Amino acid sequence: MSSPKRCQDRENAASPMKKASGRHVAALILARKGSSKGIPLKNIKKLAGVPLIGWVLRAAHDSGLFDSVWVSTDHDEIAKVAESFEAKVHRRSLEVSKDSSTSLEAIQEFVKDHPDVDVVCNIQATSPCLHPDHLSEALKLITEDGYDSVFSVVRRHQFRWKEVKKGGSEVTVPLNLDPKNRPRRQDWDGELVENGSFYFATTSLIEKGLLQGGKMAYYEMEPQYSIDIDIDIDWPVAEQRVLRYGYFGKVPPEVVRLMFCKLSGCLTDGRITISSSEKEMVSFHIRDMEGLRMLKSEKVEVVLLNCSQDPIGKSLVEKLRERTGCQVLTVGKKPLEDLQPFLKKKKLEWKDVAYMGNDGADADCLNQSGLSAVPGDAPAEAVKAAKYSCHHTTGNGAVREFAEYIVRKKQEAMSKKQQVPADGLDSGYVTNSSGSQSESEFSLSGEAINYCGVLQHPR
Repeated sequence: MSSPKRCQDRENAASPMKKASGRHVAALILARKGSSKGIPLKNIKKLAGVPLIGWVLRAAHDSGLFDSVWVSTDHDEIAKVAESFEAKVHRRSLEVSKDSSTSLEAIQEFVKDHPDVDVVCNIQATSPCLHPDHLSEALKLITEDGYDSVFSVVRRHQFRWKEVKKGGSEVTVPLNLDPKNRPRRQDWDGELVENGSFYFATTSLIEKGLLQGGKMAYYEMEPQYSIDIDIDIDWPVAEQRVLRYGYFGKVPPEVVRLMFCKLSGCLTDGRITISSSEKEMVSFHIRDMEGLRMLKSEKVEVVLLNCSQDPIGKSLVEKLRERTGCQVLTVGKKPLEDLQPFLKKKKLEWKDVAYMGNDGADADCLNQSGLSAVPGDAPAEAVKAAKYSCHHTTGNGAVREFAEYIVRKKQEAMSKKQQVPADGLDSGYVTNSSGSQSESEFSLSGEAINYCGVLQHPR
């Protein structure tokens, strides 16, 4: 197979561009509220714990390529999510928000409203496996090699046949093969097709009504990163693919050796019950206990955090320590500062850590950690800082879900050199966020552990 970057010049190609020093390069994600009839507000539906649009916004920001990152939308909720990922919002007009409106029309409106922009990268929100290096290598074709437009493609090995109408006299014919000399897959380079992941173009080209034109180039993406949820795969399979091939931030979440988990609001639901004998009680699910054991079996140390602002009593902490086998630390208003000496003693960095929190005070730890998560009912400030947002809520399986996620990432890191084909399915731990499950819950008091069966229906 040849180089992943291939270029084609028109005979009347425009003269090469100057390098983009001094030019304003903007990333633009189109996210109209009615873009999907099958999945309402699909662009902000959570995929593997992150709003769909968040995956490409993260890649765009972390690439460091863009002078500005924008989301063009006509919907308040989409705008709110875009801003939570530090994107600017372009409020598109009704004229380019119709079902019949084209992407080019929306991009042209953006260019007209922002004359300071010189190069636009239109990134498709439904391409969650986009990585910063894809964008970086593609932009170099414009800034360094003088191309006017660059678009992403993927190599497909599919034989195509002419479509014919049923009942007609016309017969089908092959479009890209000779049946008498049908090649083996390994003997055929295949064909390049657009995957819609991104389109770079100069504003002068866009103003002429073109996203592809002038001196053109394409950037070839590997199939495992080339995903279009609109076309290729459904949501559950997309989550599996993203967990394997998605971009999770600048620090690769591959070497987690320690997990910090808040007691109140993560392992428990935050409620403390006082019995008639004035004994304090908390409860949590057996599934979460299994999650802790799962991590230990994978050689991940687990440390539980008791917040001094709203502490669990000493007798309960001792029972939790005995029951879980985990060390319990007390942290204050600034967990990051409190935990730094502990990490230094362990000779670990934050990239080696998974952190599960549930409040704004945890934001710094959530941001710094190699992997981080919040329960499904965490406040917006914590959700924004976390790399993963659980389907399950506090004290109701969120810890188990995050544990499965950590184990999956560890397994993938170990088998990175032997990844499955892009069209294969993942194996290993998978969190099912729908359907009913039979679970158990137990209550813990200063004196005794009480078990009671409950039937849970997680959403």
